Parts: sequence; structure tokens; C-alpha cells
Amino acid sequence: MLTLLYWIGRNNHVESTRILGIDPGTIALGWGVIESNGHNTRLLEFGVIRTAPKAELPVRLRTIFKDLQVVIDQYRPNVMAVEEVFLGKNARSALWIGHARAVALLAAAEHGISTAEYAPREVKMSVVGNGAASKNQVKYMVGIILGTQARIPQDAADALAVALCHCSRCTNLHLTHHR
Repeated sequence: MLTLLYWIGRNNHVESTRILGIDPGTIALGWGVIESNGHNTRLLEFGVIRTAPKAELPVRLRTIFKDLQVVIDQYRPNVMAVEEVFLGKNARSALWIGHARAVALLAAAEHGISTAEYAPREVKMSVVGNGAASKNQVKYMVGIILGTQARIPQDAADALAVALCHCSRCTNLHLTHHR
């Protein structure tokens, strides 16, 4: 289900929406919140949920779930954009990342937040213009697009890139459907 990025309010002004981007991981889950009205996008906050690497998986997942609930309660996003799992050489890693994705999607469902999912290649293409862009290129462009000099951790930059990808996709849909 796609959620349009913004909508016309009662007074014919464009209302903004908040997007929570998620870069899933069971040791470090990046998150970032942006707000857009279709014309302007601004950074609200970002962070990384870190779990104890030696903790059992259920304990890590509980930490991720509880901490994500705090983020959702504080920033009240309208939509959560989550990066899909990239199945590379290590199937076990992909499986563990899938667990973190599932917990993020559950947190969204618990709060009645719609979700969107994007492939890593699509995120990179949207933010950098190159589906094979490096993590450093993505991080650099996230800072440029959001106009921030803040030191953004890589996991949070990836999450913000996912949010920006959703913002871009929905803006393009809006422009296409309302010309």
C-alpha cells in the first residue's frame, strides 16, 4: 500500500507528513525522521539503536522493538519506510536482518503507521542517482539534500536515505497524478 506524501488540507494548504526511515540490523538499526510538504523537506532527528552483540537474538529484538516504540511515540511519523533485505553472499546475515525488519514492521503496525519497502539499489538511485553508489556517497548526499553538517552515523544516514527515497517516490506519484 502506498501512502501519498502529502495532501491538501481543509484550508487548501499543503500539509506535511513525517517519514521514519529504517535501516534494519540486529546489532545496529539506523533510523531517521524527516518531514516534507512536497516542496520542502527537513531533518527532524536521527539515531542508531544499538544492541549487545553477544546477547541472544530475542533479547536484541526486544530492545529494537521497545526503542523503536519510543521513537515512534516521540516523532509520530505518518509512514515508515524500510529498506528491504539484500541477499548477498551471507544468507545467515540476511535472515538476521529480516528479523530486525519484522520487528520494525510490527512496531509500525502496533501504532497504525503505514509502511513502504524499498530495495537498496532503489534507495541509492533515488538519493545519489546511481544504484551502485557506495555508502560514503549515500551519506554525503543525505547531508547535502537535508542541508545538515551534522555528523550522521552510517546506519542513520542509510535510514535517512530510505526516508528520502520514499519522499521522492511519493512526490513523483503526486506530481504524476495531479497535473
